[in-house]
Amino acid sequence: MVGIISAMQEEIQALLHELQNVSKTVKGMRTYYSGTLFDKKIVLVFSRWGKVASAATTTQLINDFKVKEIIFTGVAGAIHPKLNIGDIVIGKNLYQHDLNAFPFYEKFEIPILRKKFLETNDSAKLLEASNLFLLTYPQFIAMEDAQLFDILTPKVVHGDIASGDQFISSLKKIKKLNKKLPTAVCVEMEGAAVAQVCFEYEIPFSIIRVISDKANDNATIDFPKFANSIASKYALGILKNYFA
Repeated sequence: MVGIISAMQEEIQALLHELQNVSKTVKGMRTYYSGTLFDKKIVLVFSRWGKVASAATTTQLINDFKVKEIIFTGVAGAIHPKLNIGDIVIGKNLYQHDLNAFPFYEKFEIPILRKKFLETNDSAKLLEASNLFLLTYPQFIAMEDAQLFDILTPKVVHGDIASGDQFISSLKKIKKLNKKLPTAVCVEMEGAAVAQVCFEYEIPFSIIRVISDKANDNATIDFPKFANSIASKYALGILKNYFA
């Protein structure tokens, strides 16, 4: 069984619409939707925002549903100049940009684990699935929705992701992140926490992030609408290819 997590209900809404043979389990104020998606047994859950919420959800998912793989999907803010709204980031290395246990550990180093970042599972298949999705883009994304968010020619990037318990919405903060983590291409609030739990439980982990904004002073996008009309449909199209 594959576990699929998002931070917002809207980010998995398209997946829920396609889920077959659905059963619901409520635990820890979260609803876990078990069923079949593209002939694959999965369980869907939205974790809520932040590292604590996502880590708790991941732990529950692993212990109670015996998943063999976890995929996190949702939106992120771009901190690399070549990324645009609608682009896809398949995560490579996950950093906690707000982790600093100095002088006991180096900056970003996870206590006890002694790792500054956590690697995702082999991403080749997910990258291929994302590129195939872009070839069939109009089948999933309405043209008026793409135009609404100025999505022109979306692309796929395999890059590092920075996670932290703060919403990045200023150029000043972006510049600090660029300096601290020069390889990171986008920023969000959950991925590295989920990666850490999966690492400790030895569960393969992958992450799909759809760029919703530039994480700057103009980051005033309608996130629920973007998540529902764009990000969740990206996830549906990508996972359809991934599970094929």
